[in-house]
Amino acid sequence: MRIAVTSQNRRTITAHAGKCRNFLIYDTEGRQVVAKRLIELPIEATFHASHGEFPAVLAGIDLLITASLGEKLHSQLVDRKIRPIVTDIVDPDTAVDRLLAGIPIASTNPSHHHSH
Repeated sequence: MRIAVTSQNRRTITAHAGKCRNFLIYDTEGRQVVAKRLIELPIEATFHASHGEFPAVLAGIDLLITASLGEKLHSQLVDRKIRPIVTDIVDPDTAVDRLLAGIPIASTNPSHHHSH
């Protein structure tokens, strides 16, 4: 499984997935992370700026972890068979480790899901 995590500051899980330019990508096998890397998008390749075009460097992800995303992006991800998860967890490694261990990470605070 390939997991993308929004991390604009390259350290924490950040909000506004549609405008995020930096993603941590985790490649996993079973319950283990086998690779982790940072990808940086040019501003015109963000979900928001690309108007529905999916950034090629994010092709192949199965799941997106973020602190918030809008309803339109949520729908676009689901349409592409990518599971979006909005979380309150701040540390990307912790979120991925918990997810792989089967521990729920989704936020129970609906204010993290926003629309424009």
